[in-house]
Amino acid sequence: MARAAQRTGSTTARDRVPPHPDPRTITLQQVLEALVDPVRRQIVRALHAAGEDLPCGAVELPVSKSTATHHFHVLREAGLIRQHYVGTSRMNALRREEFDACFPGLLEALVAAPEQR
Repeated sequence: MARAAQRTGSTTARDRVPPHPDPRTITLQQVLEALVDPVRRQIVRALHAAGEDLPCGAVELPVSKSTATHHFHVLREAGLIRQHYVGTSRMNALRREEFDACFPGLLEALVAAPEQR
């Protein structure tokens, strides 16, 4: 099917899944740099609270759509979230089990800590 999709110019679901790093290759430095921004912490908290995959637009953020896209990209590159498409919606999932295996307790500490304003 993938070859047929390439020949016809259409895309498959696999073609629309952005690359995700192996969490075992992510350093603590990368994770902390991703989480230093309060908007990204807000995204992580929202995904954690939801307990399910959410489209980008379901998380209310105080930034423009293009800036929000950047923040989701940074979180994906840091191994914190997994993105995939359902129809035309880009869905986001917190990579809890994978992340906890590499950095035990970090996500729970993040969501439990009060956000400084």
